[in-house]
Amino acid sequence: MPWFIWLLVAAALGAAEFFTLTLVFGLLAGAALVAAVVAGVGIGLLGQLLALAAAAAAGLVVIRPIALRHMAQQPLTREGSDALIGKRAEVMQEVTATRGLIKLSGEEWSARALDETLVIPVGALVDVMEIEGATAIVYPRELLP
Repeated sequence: MPWFIWLLVAAALGAAEFFTLTLVFGLLAGAALVAAVVAGVGIGLLGQLLALAAAAAAGLVVIRPIALRHMAQQPLTREGSDALIGKRAEVMQEVTATRGLIKLSGEEWSARALDETLVIPVGALVDVMEIEGATAIVYPRELLP
């Protein structure tokens, strides 16, 4: 019956992890599950405690730092309007420093030139350098290095 007590401990630690999101209680819950398995196999209390300590130490020393490092990394995919930066577009209406219209990913977007001295003609290909609200800031492809 000691395995059942370890399962209750694991459930309580899992619930604590759910509310704190620190990864500590979750790893301790996993260690309690290891102790439950050891208890289910028939090993005594000392073996259960050693299994709990070993699994907890391994989780906190090895797994937690790796998990925290992965959670801190920025996602590689860009979403929303950020995903449009770097895309190619076609000028539908002359683009100046203050106004213009481009076709970007199948949609028409208001646009303005990154370089305020440029006037980009209709039909020219441009690259989207930034998105400000609903306006794409563009630069002609032929002028890119």
